[in-house]
Amino acid sequence: MNCPSCGAPMRPRGDALQCDYCHNVVVPGKSPDGVRILAESPNQPCPVCAIPLMQAALDQTPILACTKCRGIAVPMQAFETLIAAARTHPTPAIAPSPAPPDPASAPPDLNRRIPCPTCHRTMDAHFYAGAPGNVVIDSCEQCLLIWLDFNELPRIAHAPDTLASCCF
Repeated sequence: MNCPSCGAPMRPRGDALQCDYCHNVVVPGKSPDGVRILAESPNQPCPVCAIPLMQAALDQTPILACTKCRGIAVPMQAFETLIAAARTHPTPAIAPSPAPPDPASAPPDLNRRIPCPTCHRTMDAHFYAGAPGNVVIDSCEQCLLIWLDFNELPRIAHAPDTLASCCF
């Protein structure tokens, strides 16, 4: 994006864009999920849609977001902070189904293989152990990145009896 005041390029700074030349600051609006889209991240394709991910911010935390499927890539070190922030947003409790007793009845998301948007290696699909509803998340241990499909963050944050810490 170019600066509306002087036309110079703007760069992401926190959850806003700042002009390189006149230092004007523009704060983009939030999507219904609370994500602020800041700039394209051309070498990081969405692992689900394959379109370029966008540099974005969620509760002032830098993330990558897909404008098509609305999935987000979250740094592992920011994951618990984002869960805590999501708990402060008014959302009704969501009670996902309990974990299947045997692997043959596992949800399809547990068997999918998607590439990490950063290193392009296959991400690990696993249950997020901090939510008793057993949301399936994808993670890349090498890049310390978690992929959340649309609406998984509020499902984790608002699951009944969530544990205080996340387990991978």
